[in-house]
Amino acid sequence: MKLSELESPKSLKKKKRVGRGDGSGHGTTSGRGTKGQLSRSGGKTRIGFEGGQMPLQRRIPYLKGFKNLRKRVFNIINVGDLENFKEGTTIDYKLLADKGLIMKKEAPLKVLGNGELSKKFTVKANAFSGSASEKIEKAGGKAEVI
Repeated sequence: MKLSELESPKSLKKKKRVGRGDGSGHGTTSGRGTKGQLSRSGGKTRIGFEGGQMPLQRRIPYLKGFKNLRKRVFNIINVGDLENFKEGTTIDYKLLADKGLIMKKEAPLKVLGNGELSKKFTVKANAFSGSASEKIEKAGGKAEVI
């Protein structure tokens, strides 16, 4: 006898034939037990069915919309707010934080173009809107991206 000639013990096991009389040992209830939902034909229920109790997916509140986890949150300052500083200053994150114009500690700084600018500044920020950089350069200043 060789190793490749061995037969699996599963191949020797006889198939369970249910519903073939009491003498077989699997007659009458065919191994399903008496009464109850699972003893009936088609006794399985749909996914999420909880026996008539309100299912979990209907008990939890309906969520509207979604939360974008990749959204970049900026500290925003407008060009019009820079008018309060002295002409020729270099405006950066640290200066704005000292003045209390920055609310979110970890977020980068973005300058937006709302308002008018008449003084010359060097502004250092992480991002500028198109109109903001245009207004800063039109006033004779520099818009530097960090």
